[in-house]
Amino acid sequence: MSRRVLLHVGTPKTGTSHLQDVLFRNRDRLREQGLLYLADRFDAHFLAALDLMQLRWGGLEDECVGAWERLAEGVRRHDGTAIISHEILATASRGQAERALASLGHPDTEIHVVLSVRDLVRQIPAEWQENVKHRRVLDFGTFLAQLRDPSRSQGVAPWFWGVQEVPDILDRWARDLPPERVHLVTVPPPGGDPDLLWRRFSAAFGLDGLDLDQTAERANPSLGVPETALLRRLNRQATDLVPPDAYRPLVRELLAHQTLSRRRGSPRLTLPPEEHAWVAATTDSWIATIRERGYDVVGDLDDLVGTPPTTYADPDRPDEAQVADAAVDALTALLVENARLLRSEQDLARRLGETESALERSYLRPTYRLREKTVRALQHSTAGRKLLGAYRRLRGRSSRSA
Repeated sequence: MSRRVLLHVGTPKTGTSHLQDVLFRNRDRLREQGLLYLADRFDAHFLAALDLMQLRWGGLEDECVGAWERLAEGVRRHDGTAIISHEILATASRGQAERALASLGHPDTEIHVVLSVRDLVRQIPAEWQENVKHRRVLDFGTFLAQLRDPSRSQGVAPWFWGVQEVPDILDRWARDLPPERVHLVTVPPPGGDPDLLWRRFSAAFGLDGLDLDQTAERANPSLGVPETALLRRLNRQATDLVPPDAYRPLVRELLAHQTLSRRRGSPRLTLPPEEHAWVAATTDSWIATIRERGYDVVGDLDDLVGTPPTTYADPDRPDEAQVADAAVDALTALLVENARLLRSEQDLARRLGETESALERSYLRPTYRLREKTVRALQHSTAGRKLLGAYRRLRGRSSRSA
C-alpha cells in the first residue's frame, strides 16, 4: 500500500493545467524517485474525477467508467508517494470525498490534501470566461448577480462556490486530517517572479531538487474583453449549429486558445469596481478561518486579498471596433484551417487514386490473370482446396519468418 498520497483537489485557474502537464510528461522520471503519477493519458485524472463524482461532461462520462477505482488501486499498490491532481475534485460532495479517501487507504495511509488558491478578484472573471469557453452565453452582469445571491442556488452559483469556497472545500476533503497534512498553495499576485508558483508547487509536492522538463505544452490561456465578447456572440449564434465534438477543436482550441489568446493590447477582463467590497469581505472571512485552523500555507495568505484594477472595461458593452478586429483574426484562422483541411483532402484523394490505378494495372497483368484462373480451378475440388490451404499456410510462415 502507498505510504503517502498527495491529493491535489483544486481550485480551477490556479496553474493546474501546467502542473498536470509537467507531472504527466515527467511521470517516468518521477517514478525513478519513488513518486507515482499514474496516468496513461494526460487527462487520466480528469476522467477519474468524473467517474468518482458521476459528472456528465460532453459524453466523456461513457469512457470514464471505472477510472477512479483503477487509479486508486494503482495508488494502493505503490510502495512510496503517489500524486493525484485535478481541479474539478474541488466540487466533490462530502460523501464522494470520503469514498475517495477510503479508496486511497485512509486512515491507514498518510494522506495529504493540497489546495491551490487564487484571489477572487482574478478568479471571478476567469470563471466567467471559462463558462464562455464551454459554450455558455450568460453575460457577465448576470453571472455576478448569481454569485452575489445569498442563496447561492441560481444558475452558475452552485458550481462556482463548489470549486472556489476554500473553507467549504477543505471541510469536505480534509475534516478528518490533521492540519499539518492540509496544504494551501497560494498563487502569487501578477507582475512578480513567473517561476514563484512552480517553486511553491514543488515545495508542496516534494519536487524540489528534481530535474524535470517544465516546457509548457498544455495551458489554459486567458482572453481579453473583446475576444471574450466575440466568443460569447459566436456561442449565441452557433450553439445549435456546431456539435460538441466539433466545438472543442474548432472554437475552444483553434479560435480561443490558439488565436484569440495571442492577441495583445486588448483590455483585460477584470472585476467591476463596485464588486470589490463584498469580495474583500468574503476573502477576509476565508483568511481568518484558514489561520484559525492552522493549515500549512505554502506562500502568503495576503496573496488572496487581490489588487483592484486601475481601469475596467465592461465585457457586456465592449468596444465594437476591437471586437471587429478580433473577428477578422478569428475568420483568418478558420480560413487557414479550412485550406489546410482542403489540402489534406486533396492529397488523400490523389493517393487513393494512385492506389486504385496501381491495383487496376496489377489486375491486367497476365501473371495475375493466370493465378486467378488457377485458384478458381483448385477451389472446385477437395484435393485442390487442401493444396491451396497448404500453399497459403506455407506463404504465411514464410512471411512471418522473413
